[in-house]
Amino acid sequence: MSTHDDSVTSRIGEFTRDAVRNGWTRERCVVLLSLGLLLFGVVAPSFQIYLFTEFLIIALFALAFNLLYGYTGLLSFGHAMFLAGGSYGLAIFLQESEPYVSNVVGAGPAPLVSWVLGAVFAVSLVIAMAVPIGWLSVRLEEIYFALITLAFGMLVYSVIIQNPQGLTAGSDGINVLLGVTEIGGAEFRLGDRQIYYYLTLGIVGASTYGIWRIVNSPFGTICKSIRESPERAAALGVDVRFHRWMTFIVSAAFVGIAGVLIAGLSNVASPYHAHWSESATAVVATVIGGATYFAGPIIGAFVYLYARWGISRYPALEAHWEFFMGVLIILVVLYFKVGAAGGLYMLRTWLLDVQAAYRRGGANAAVGFVRESATNKLRRDSDASESDTGGVER
Repeated sequence: MSTHDDSVTSRIGEFTRDAVRNGWTRERCVVLLSLGLLLFGVVAPSFQIYLFTEFLIIALFALAFNLLYGYTGLLSFGHAMFLAGGSYGLAIFLQESEPYVSNVVGAGPAPLVSWVLGAVFAVSLVIAMAVPIGWLSVRLEEIYFALITLAFGMLVYSVIIQNPQGLTAGSDGINVLLGVTEIGGAEFRLGDRQIYYYLTLGIVGASTYGIWRIVNSPFGTICKSIRESPERAAALGVDVRFHRWMTFIVSAAFVGIAGVLIAGLSNVASPYHAHWSESATAVVATVIGGATYFAGPIIGAFVYLYARWGISRYPALEAHWEFFMGVLIILVVLYFKVGAAGGLYMLRTWLLDVQAAYRRGGANAAVGFVRESATNKLRRDSDASESDTGGVER
């Protein structure tokens, strides 16, 4: 056991030393980001912790959605049904089974054990939903796939509103109360904002790493090949329909995890979680951030949520927040066709080019490069505009 611990410690130490020694590498960025996220839960105000926790959950929702949309080429307008499946699965389990769990493990650890078991039950419920829905949906393509997922999503929403067998409490939703857990004499409330932030951070971090591994695996490579050309992928021996089905199920499972987390954060499993407008949140976040970049949905979720929060602070703007969000999306579509993530990547590349020009010829060379790149950009935009209107014949 000690040998294993020493091995883990040495690997962590080597990772940290490489991050510090090699400059702004990916490893160093990961270390600094991790430290920043850990410190955020200590120094940030309570409301900002709540808001950032919500951002983490939306980011996971958008990442899972993009596994189907950005990497497989299927646009779903009904993924919110899996978000609701996760939240209602947890709420129903806690409501019906917590007394039995308390009798088995004792009153002290019961709230934590119930939450863990409820999360497993909720994700299992989501997978059970995704198997038949996905099997039917992937038989269609393009707009027909989007419409059938929208139909299934609204069907789930209608079922929740109807309150079958008194399970969903209709439009009121089900309260999710995370009680006080006592382990080894130490007490903590799982619903405390700081504790729930760290819980969400750990789960979202692990889920993000899992999605990243999937995207960069042979499975993810097949997803990209299907996105680019389903016919060519089929000609190479890929069972396109089966692979889309599996991707649909995996995507739904991660959305279910986000549903579990959102229920604990908001303390309620609401039918709104199944509404098509909640599905639109993932779509908008992905479009803003950029579907072709792995970090795109994360950046898009951050921009979407904090822009929405900034607008809400001014009553005159809040009354017309849909207008301002629409303007934001139009600007992204027109001027950041690869999303905010792509814009940041191009900005990084441009700054590196400016730095290289400065090293070659000093400030004058850097200024000249900036002037030349701006002129070339304006000329390309002008040429594209004239080509679209047929003003110039080439």
